[in-house]
Amino acid sequence: MHTRAAQSTRRGISSLLSVFLFGSFLVALVIADTRSAVAIPPPSVHVRALPAFARKYGMPCSACHEAWPKLSPFGQSFKDNGYQMMNDRDAPIFQQAAYWPVTFRITPIWHRESINRVAVDNPAAPVGTQMEAQVTTHGFDWTGLDFHTAGTLAKNISFYVLPSSDNTGAFHFESVWARIDNILGSSWLNFKLGKFELDNLLSEKRILTLSNNGGLYQNYHFQPIGENTGLFKFGIGDNQDGIELMGHSKDDRTRYSISLLSSNDGQPGLQTGHEYNTFVTASQAFQLGKLGLQRVGAFGYFGQAPTYFQFNQTAVTVVGQDVAGNNVTSTTTNPVLGTGVGNKSFYRAGLIGMWYFNKLDVTSMYFHGWDSAFLGTGTAANTALPAGAQAPTWNGGLFETHYTLNPQLILINRYELIRMSRQPLASNPSNLSNIDSLVFGYRYYPFISSRAGFAFHNEYAIVRQRGAAPLSGTDLTSSSLLLGFDFAF
Repeated sequence: MHTRAAQSTRRGISSLLSVFLFGSFLVALVIADTRSAVAIPPPSVHVRALPAFARKYGMPCSACHEAWPKLSPFGQSFKDNGYQMMNDRDAPIFQQAAYWPVTFRITPIWHRESINRVAVDNPAAPVGTQMEAQVTTHGFDWTGLDFHTAGTLAKNISFYVLPSSDNTGAFHFESVWARIDNILGSSWLNFKLGKFELDNLLSEKRILTLSNNGGLYQNYHFQPIGENTGLFKFGIGDNQDGIELMGHSKDDRTRYSISLLSSNDGQPGLQTGHEYNTFVTASQAFQLGKLGLQRVGAFGYFGQAPTYFQFNQTAVTVVGQDVAGNNVTSTTTNPVLGTGVGNKSFYRAGLIGMWYFNKLDVTSMYFHGWDSAFLGTGTAANTALPAGAQAPTWNGGLFETHYTLNPQLILINRYELIRMSRQPLASNPSNLSNIDSLVFGYRYYPFISSRAGFAFHNEYAIVRQRGAAPLSGTDLTSSSLLLGFDFAF
């Protein structure tokens, strides 16, 4: 009798909390103001969660996910083994002929995007004069479509192909790789070739937040204001092109990864040059009594990037004729892609801890970055550095918590900060480029099955960067409010 009463009480509390959270979202809709906004395309959900694997092995998605798409330790071990259970069902020849390892994922949403300072035309000034204004956009939308197919081609031969589109249907390849698993019968030797996610313990491709401002890790993509992102654009969270040697102990407690990568930030065609970068990471897990499996790790990304293009192409185009019948031409000069030279160094390094306290888990990360003074100031290596130029350095931190109230409801919170310790120019304000980012929300899963995944997602995110306003150089603040149905099938 007491057990039934306790169960009824827990169900009642869970129901009340769900109602409260949903009500909180409705209140947020009502009070959402128009003080700041910009029209930003909805996020593309490049997240890996495949009901196809659950169908293959006849297990619920919760076997590999603490909260879809976040991996559990068992799910991490399954991934590290090359999407294999290490039994006879791994090889595709043992599957039913009707089985097709494919998953589609898309998220219809309502979202509101904001930014407090946007460069716009000034209606009270001469043509071409600009001012900063606050703009707001909100309405119903949808994300891009992810078309996952992954699994094994034969035992110990794994693959992953992910054609992904934006919400206009324009496709690109987010992931394309094949891997030879357990070379010489050892779990310490696994070789991967293609475009793949770096072995980040905190995976941006399995992130539980989806909005434009909250659906990425700021520390992974940070570059100080003033860098030439046309030539040097980089993010640890981006999938990269290269080769990876990865290994782990049989129980997956100890892991390492070493990758050699093209320095094109995962873009096809070797657009900037022919440099190579290196990413290394290692981690160790340990059981802490009844609290759960804890994990600590370290990572480093060491590379070079070009500072200018060696060759350019000039094209002359006839755009019309003047009153005398003479051709009017336009001259355009473009760099020859692939001829990036004047390489300069950069690196990123950090420490990470993933801590579990029964239903609560906390991820903490320390991040450090350094760029050459040429990269930091966007200066070509065949020219002199500007006065006061110096190599920018910065430190960052991340604290992300998840509270799994029950298998169907998870609460999410994340705070990130980035602080410059040395500016690209000595004359810059000391806090220029600093970032503060806050994200919170929840995901509710009405059902859990091996056929499909479905979540009701509710999230708010706000990001402030010091000195990033386009005209005034004051602080730039942007925010996202999102409600959506996130589903994969």
